[in-house]
Amino acid sequence: QVQLVESGGGSVQAGGSLRLSCAASGLTLRDYVLYWFRGAPGKEREFVAAISWSGGTTYFADSVKGRFTISRDKSANTVRLQMNSMKPEDTAVYYCGADYNVHTVTPDPNAMDYWGKGTLVTVSS
Repeated sequence: QVQLVESGGGSVQAGGSLRLSCAASGLTLRDYVLYWFRGAPGKEREFVAAISWSGGTTYFADSVKGRFTISRDKSANTVRLQMNSMKPEDTAVYYCGADYNVHTVTPDPNAMDYWGKGTLVTVSS
């Protein structure tokens, strides 16, 4: 059974930092690109960042470049999103996604094969 379980959400003031984690199980991760999306429940999800599990190549939305980093911990089958210099507009539910496509990064929520349930991040001004 495939599971993606997010953790690390919470409340932070503008300018602060949070680190999100996504623990993956039931997948052969080298065959996947792992993603972070964000959005309000029931609304279209916005691409945030992605990482190729096999090669470690990273990709970011323009809105978070220079502030967010994405990494993978192979020993723990975990993807992490480090969020620095946070802004109120970063407030959202953050979702971890997995796309069975090691060759292409597709920042489209409709391309995901698996999703986590999300973790809420709130940034206050």
